[in-house]
Amino acid sequence: VGHLAVQIAKARGAYVIGTASAAKHALVRELGADEVVDYREVRFEDVLRDVDVVLDGIGGETAERSLKVLRPGGRLITLPGPDDVPAAPEGVRAAWVLVEPDHLGLRELAALAERGELRPVADTVLPLAEAAKAHAIGEEGRTTGKIVLTVS
Repeated sequence: VGHLAVQIAKARGAYVIGTASAAKHALVRELGADEVVDYREVRFEDVLRDVDVVLDGIGGETAERSLKVLRPGGRLITLPGPDDVPAAPEGVRAAWVLVEPDHLGLRELAALAERGELRPVADTVLPLAEAAKAHAIGEEGRTTGKIVLTVS
């Protein structure tokens, strides 16, 4: 989700700050991020301020910490689920979003892809018969991009 969110935000004209381990900084910048924070070296809430929108893909403590970087009127959007939406202080909004495909949204994504502004990154491509292996790779949490299963 993150690598696509960076590209979509840039295509919409946003200034994008990503969080990633140092090994993934080059990719995040290549995808369009203006800044990248190494979350293993610093706590992002210690170095970021006055952010308009945070897209949180982790939830829990990360969602709570994300509230600290928002400007008054800012918005936290968390993806894991409604239980991961922290109580937001006054002047800040926090919400959970269930993404559902819609015709207009899919047309916009297709247009971005056709213009070369949106490209998925695949880390590993395996046949469907190796789904268990794909799952094991995903559990390691060390992929850069998506794990793709192909169907013959």
